[in-house]
Amino acid sequence: MKYDVIIIGGGPSGLMAAISAGRSGAKTLLIEKGSKLGRKLAISGGGRCNVTNVLPDDELIAHIPGNGRFLYSAFSLYNNYSIIDYFESLGVKLKEEDKGRMFPVSDSAKTVVQTLIKELDVYSIDSRLNTKVEAVDYGEQQHQVILEGGEKVECTSLVIAVGGKSVPHTGSEGQGYAWAKKAGHTITELYPTEVPMTSKEKFIRDKVLQGISIRDVELTALKPNGKPIKTHRWDLIFTHQGISGPAALRISQYVVKALKKFDVDELTCSIDTFPDESPESLSQKLIKASERQPNKAVKHLWKEEIPERYLLFLMDRTSFDPMSTFHHLEKKKVMELAGLMKDFRFKVNGTLPIEKAFITGGGVSLKEIIPNQMASKLMDRLYFCGEILDIHGYTGGFNITAAFSTGHVAGMNAAERAIIQY
Repeated sequence: MKYDVIIIGGGPSGLMAAISAGRSGAKTLLIEKGSKLGRKLAISGGGRCNVTNVLPDDELIAHIPGNGRFLYSAFSLYNNYSIIDYFESLGVKLKEEDKGRMFPVSDSAKTVVQTLIKELDVYSIDSRLNTKVEAVDYGEQQHQVILEGGEKVECTSLVIAVGGKSVPHTGSEGQGYAWAKKAGHTITELYPTEVPMTSKEKFIRDKVLQGISIRDVELTALKPNGKPIKTHRWDLIFTHQGISGPAALRISQYVVKALKKFDVDELTCSIDTFPDESPESLSQKLIKASERQPNKAVKHLWKEEIPERYLLFLMDRTSFDPMSTFHHLEKKKVMELAGLMKDFRFKVNGTLPIEKAFITGGGVSLKEIIPNQMASKLMDRLYFCGEILDIHGYTGGFNITAAFSTGHVAGMNAAERAIIQY
C-alpha cells in the first residue's frame, strides 16, 4: 500500500498532523502502536484536557522555556486562537479558567479525543492501532515504514510524532530518536521537565507534611551561593518523596539543570506562603488577628491564613507555643514565625525519573528543522512535530498548544510536498 503521507504516533501532534494532511488532500495513514488514539490527551488536565491557553503569543512563548521562540513561525500559521476556533467549529465549546487555561465545557478529555477521531473519518484518513513500527527506511523518492512482522508501507512524506520518553504508558518510549538519528539528526540531551521534586529532608522522610496543599505560594530555587535561579508562583503540595503541584513542576527543570551545572548533590528551595506581604506586614496581620480574639489560642486563629499542619510545623521550627494567646504574644517570636512563613528553606536532591515526568526536555535539534514547515533540513519529505522536538513548556496548556501547532504545520507541509511530488 502506498500513501502520500504517513504519520507515526497517535498523540495530540500526530492526530493534528493526520487531520491537517488529510484536509490538504493527501492520502494519509496514521500509525499508533497502542490500542487507543490520543492517550496522552485523555489524561491531560487531570482528565479534563487543557486544550490550550489564551495568553498572547509573546506570553505564550515565555511559558515555553524550552526553545519557545522557535515556535513564532508555527504560531503565525496556527496558534492558540486557531486551536480554539477549530474545536468550537466542531461543536466543542471551551471555557477559560485561571491563568488562561482553556478546557472543554464538558470537563471531559474524551470530548476532545473523540472529536479528533471523528475528523479522521471526515477526511478518509486510515488509522492502524496496535501497530508497532520496527524501522524506517528513507529513500530519494519515497520512504518506507517497516512494521512488526515485516510488512512494508510506502509513503512520499513521513511525519514522526511519537513523543518523548515521559509518560511511557501512553506509548512515548523514545523510539523516534533512533529514526531521527538514522536521517542524520542530532538528539540534544534528554531530561525530565514538569516533574515532582525529591528531598531527603527528615520531615519529608517522616511524611510530616505529606498531602498538605498550599495555594498561591512563591517557590524559588536557589544557587549554591544563595542567589535565586527561578521563582514560580502557583500551588504546591508536599508528597512522601518531596514536593509537587504546579509551582514545583515548573521549577523542576531549573533544578535538574542547576544540579548538573554546579555539580552538587542538593540545592536549596524556598517557599514564600504569603507573596504579597512583607515579613513586617505579615507579623502585624497575625498580631491583629490575635488581638481581635485575645483569649483564643493562636493556632486556631491563624489556621484561617495557612494550612494548620503546616502552621504547626513552622511553629515547632521556631519553638512557638501554638496555644499562646494575645496576652502572651512576643513580637520577636511572631516576627520569627512570619519570617519562616515568608522564607521556609529546605533541600531538594533531584526529581523523579524522566518516565515519571509530564514532559521530556531535549529532543531533535531545532537547528536541523525548518520552523515554518517542521521539515527536516537533512532529509527531504521528513517532518517532525510534538514532543520529539527539543521544545518543552510549562503545564497549563502550553505543551498541547505546541503539539497542535507543530502537528498542523507538519501535516499540511508533508501533504503539500507529497502532492507536488506528483
